[in-house]
Amino acid sequence: MSTRILPAVGDADAARSITTLLSQLPDAEPAGPLGDSTSLLDTLARLASESLDELPEVVLVHERIGPVPALELIREVSLRFPAVGVVLVTADASPGLYSAAMDSGARGLVGLPLSYEELATRVQAAAGWSVGVRRHLGQGADVFTGPGGTVVTVSGAKGGVGTTVTAVQLALAAKASGQTVALADLDLQSGDVASYLDVQFRRSIVDLSTIQDISPRVLQDALYNHDTGLGLLLAPGEGERGEEVSDRVVRQIISALRHRFEVVIVDCGTHMNAANAAAIEMADRTLLVVTPDVVTVRAAKRMVRLWDRLQIRKAEETITVVNRYTRNTEIQPPLIEKITSTKVARIAIPANFKELQGVVDAGRMQDLEAKSTVKQAMWGLAGDLGLVKSAEGADKQGRFRGDRGALGGRRGRAK
Repeated sequence: MSTRILPAVGDADAARSITTLLSQLPDAEPAGPLGDSTSLLDTLARLASESLDELPEVVLVHERIGPVPALELIREVSLRFPAVGVVLVTADASPGLYSAAMDSGARGLVGLPLSYEELATRVQAAAGWSVGVRRHLGQGADVFTGPGGTVVTVSGAKGGVGTTVTAVQLALAAKASGQTVALADLDLQSGDVASYLDVQFRRSIVDLSTIQDISPRVLQDALYNHDTGLGLLLAPGEGERGEEVSDRVVRQIISALRHRFEVVIVDCGTHMNAANAAAIEMADRTLLVVTPDVVTVRAAKRMVRLWDRLQIRKAEETITVVNRYTRNTEIQPPLIEKITSTKVARIAIPANFKELQGVVDAGRMQDLEAKSTVKQAMWGLAGDLGLVKSAEGADKQGRFRGDRGALGGRRGRAK
């Protein structure tokens, strides 16, 4: 039986060396090396969506991989694809790093400079472990093996553009169609998810900041089970405590939420920090909310460029959502698309604050009427993003529609 090996190597010289040695291993089928963590996770997710059998038995992670650090990447792969054996390739073979790698989920460690014998031994051991796990899974074990739920981040180009309203309504739409949904508030200093959904809850994301391994039970203790059925992970009540939430913690949290829920909506607010940057880098889809005015569109362009410089999201991979849209505004969606180099969502959210004012003031966004043009557009956007199970769903009152019938396939318009 051949062993499929997928190397993830950020260093060109190391990639050539590893590729040469892998080609000499007996019964090995090495794939071409991937140069960054995003490519690795995307490739594994694509293979897992086809079948567990399509996944490689062994993944090699080089110490210089990026932008996600090697140990964090190993933890992510181990959580999302537990039937894959991960081996760390590193110049530091100290007991401390070996222990940290094992704690992250690695099945072995290979020292640099590479030795054929050591590489062959570690790959063979990881492959044997992988085969055993797959045999166990094939007997009907209740273990997660797929790529996980869909993670969508919602960011604002600037303050006051409707980021949280959008995140909340997308989550409600996904839940109304029968999905299991989590809504996480990563606007750590000024998050308002709790205010919009009339929630009084003492626990927050900060309670997970000191946890080394976030188990399902630990995650459950920090989640608020809302009356709508949403699982809420809230921002801290004391904004200064947001600094306690690191990018490492966020990566663990997103992975844990992805395992438990079919849809995970993350409100990233408008301010960039390491925590929400990690969420954006891990997301399946990233939304950037703008309003059709010069100041906001310029802010959106700055934000997209920042993401690109940080190597967390390319402009063409970003979906811009136009909020408070009117047909007579000078700045139309095609112009926004051209200026930001992003994709603009097919559905724009109409400018109609009168529909929102009552539920916003009451802090009960879940009570927004089904006939609201704003709600129809936002829930239609959820349908376009693939967050609902079908185009024709039903909320608790049996009134959810997947938008295309409601909006006739056109952009929303103000009344």
